[in-house]
Amino acid sequence: MAVNHPEDIILLQEFRNASTREKAFTAIIKKYQEKLYWHVRRLVIHHEDANDVLQNIFIKVWNGLDNFREDAQLYTWLYRIATNESLTYLEQQKRKSSLSIDNEESSLTNQLKAEKGFDGNKAEWKLQLAVQQLPEKQRLVFNLRYYDEMPYEEMSRILETSEGALKASYHHAVKKIEDFILNH
Repeated sequence: MAVNHPEDIILLQEFRNASTREKAFTAIIKKYQEKLYWHVRRLVIHHEDANDVLQNIFIKVWNGLDNFREDAQLYTWLYRIATNESLTYLEQQKRKSSLSIDNEESSLTNQLKAEKGFDGNKAEWKLQLAVQQLPEKQRLVFNLRYYDEMPYEEMSRILETSEGALKASYHHAVKKIEDFILNH
């Protein structure tokens, strides 16, 4: 069983008390909103889409926090919801546009190229282009490890995948990113 941070334990207790529920929820949002936003944004690309997904995440958190059993850290539970909501959003977009997976990947690349300030010659944009070429699972694992510096053990709980499989996904993702950057 994962142990929650003392601050999170207090927030969870306050959330379960009707008189302090909204204050506690606001504090949870303030504490985790930015980390979750960037996690979602790296998956869905557009700021507006990330905000929409984030709104859905916090609605799910509000509705589900009473049932949170604390067998994981609050942070882990929030990331699991954020990951699932992001993947659901991407799946809905794929269905809406009825594109094949190959086209969906290039669609994400096109969205990235359309972002304000895009410059394909700058290293950070090249990295983002390379990340968008990855299959969904590898992109997710790469983002969690590289940007969020999340330990494999934590990732394993969020994604419900073995640490070995996650390490392999990350290794393959890094290799594909290196190849992309060297050849573009």
